[in-house]
Amino acid sequence: MKFLIQRVTKAQVDIEGQTVGKIDNKGFLVLIGVGEGDTREIADRFIKKMLALRIFADENGKTNLSIKDVGGSLLLVSQFTLYANCNKGNRPTFNGAGNPTLANELYEYIIEQCKKEVAIVETGKFGADMQVSLVNDGPFTIMLE
Repeated sequence: MKFLIQRVTKAQVDIEGQTVGKIDNKGFLVLIGVGEGDTREIADRFIKKMLALRIFADENGKTNLSIKDVGGSLLLVSQFTLYANCNKGNRPTFNGAGNPTLANELYEYIIEQCKKEVAIVETGKFGADMQVSLVNDGPFTIMLE
């Protein structure tokens, strides 16, 4: 499993010109890649770690606050291309990505679990051709793998 976490001031996902997910305040845009062999237990560890990351500034400007501390929002987007392997040739392979049934199941599980912890959780659409826009705050980007 891979979570590419970007601290943002706003972000949105559009599909065919329609906005399907949008956050307008500080939070995370999280690109989620599910790999073969991933489980709910692995997802739980990633969710716990993501929500505990202290990457928002406190009153002294130090990165001491979590997304829950600042009342931040989440925009969760499935992205199998996080498993791109470019070691041979110029066309990436995605052999490490989980099969779509498993990946969708775990993506939906992650959404469900995050909604228990964070007030605003928006999403993209699994398997869709999406246009994602964001204002990266910092920029601050972290990869959990």
